Amino acid sequence: MLRRIRTSVAAALCCTVLGAGAAGCNGDAVENWDPFASATRTADAAPVSGTEKIDVAGRSVNVSCSGDPAEGGPVIVLMHGAGDGLDKLAALQETLAKRNRVCSYDRLGAGASDRPDGPQDFAGTGKILTGVLDRVAGDGPVVLAGHSLGGLIAARYAPDHRDRVGGLVLMDATPSTMAADITKAIPESAKGPAAELRAQNLAFFRGENPEKLVITDGEVRSAGNIPVEVIQHGEQYLAAVPEYGPRLEKAWSAGQRRWLALSPGSRLSTAAASGHHIYLDQPDVAVRAIERVTAEAARQARDE
Repeated sequence: MLRRIRTSVAAALCCTVLGAGAAGCNGDAVENWDPFASATRTADAAPVSGTEKIDVAGRSVNVSCSGDPAEGGPVIVLMHGAGDGLDKLAALQETLAKRNRVCSYDRLGAGASDRPDGPQDFAGTGKILTGVLDRVAGDGPVVLAGHSLGGLIAARYAPDHRDRVGGLVLMDATPSTMAADITKAIPESAKGPAAELRAQNLAFFRGENPEKLVITDGEVRSAGNIPVEVIQHGEQYLAAVPEYGPRLEKAWSAGQRRWLALSPGSRLSTAAASGHHIYLDQPDVAVRAIERVTAEAARQARDE
């Protein structure tokens, strides 16, 4: 979860791993910034049009859908990063919706969705995601396109839901071993901005974030023979961190390469002119990748 440096190295690197507006970024505390229960399929419910609240296991989840699906094509579901919401994905969704059915949603603790009652884990986020997919796609296939933390959640979800996830696009997704990576790259003895970054991120991974998500490291598991595109940032802004920047860049890049184990059909590319928010810095790169994966997922579905 990375973002362009703006004010100081500490603030930027906090945003790097936690997302824009995360704990400690720009001097704000965790509680000031702005990923959950079982779900039942509601394919016969009225299709979501525009932005509306839906009920998922008794929780209110903010969802936005637009566009019409291509013949036999999957529904594209966009997943935001930490500290963001579906509003940040609006321009990307509008562009993709010209030729596809596209939906996005706020996870619990983000945007206009309900706040979580207590600590959450990946199983919990997956249950909310399943409820959203039940409503917006029914039994049909989906392509999950996730940025940062949203990419990590999508990549953890797909291996256990091969019956519905037909493709993945990971836009500078948080690496699967980010907590260990930070611990190795920035030692406990570090001082200054790097030490602040280390402490802030480890706290975030323990669940000290509005989504109350405890982010545990894990291995990359296969999601089957599906199309997967991994896009990493090209602007090496992490290298600006005194003493430890090059290590952080190296660890992040290695984390992106590890995502290739999701599928034999995985492809890694670099958005040369992008910081962390690739879909904002180079939206054409994100759009082309998502449309390629969607077209391939539709082809595979027809051939089955």
